[in-house]
Amino acid sequence: MRKADLRRTALARRLALDAGEVARRSDKLRENLFRQFPVAQWQWLHLFLPLLKRNEPDIWFFIRWVWGEELPLRLAVPVVQPDGVSLKHYELLPDTQLTQNRWGIDEPVPHPITAPEVFPQILDAVLVPLLAVDRSGQRVGYGGGFYDRFLVQCRPGTQLIGLNLLNEAPVRRIADVLPTDVPLTAYITPGRVWRF
Repeated sequence: MRKADLRRTALARRLALDAGEVARRSDKLRENLFRQFPVAQWQWLHLFLPLLKRNEPDIWFFIRWVWGEELPLRLAVPVVQPDGVSLKHYELLPDTQLTQNRWGIDEPVPHPITAPEVFPQILDAVLVPLLAVDRSGQRVGYGGGFYDRFLVQCRPGTQLIGLNLLNEAPVRRIADVLPTDVPLTAYITPGRVWRF
């Protein structure tokens, strides 16, 4: 299947979920991550703040759990840069001030104390938004290429973990993978974890 077809059908299925179902499935994603991966051994986890109007996984379940358990794990989130194509990354702390970008996604206001910059080379794991994935770990996102440009900057061995609210198995093959696409190392749905 081609990315555009996968994107269209997956987004329609995800948008059909009600708020309660999004919350329930988001918590299941959190459970699967913390049960199946050595999160307590990581120093840095990069995650995305959800675009709730598109029914993205509610990552605040992950964030509140990390802060509530007082894990030593540090969290980083992306900020789209003025060029409109690149990301910088900043630490997310309980007192980090957030502002919405032009797509309605919360982003930290960069600050040397409450939101210092974080560089991709230090990340142990990255939670990656997606709409579909294939059996080799190639993913379909919204098509902007933000994450592919970011993930290639991460050091070898960084866990690249896709999250999907839909209980969708990987498709056999995405037909139009680009040479610049970066494959995932794992994929989590509410019901299962796949590793590539």
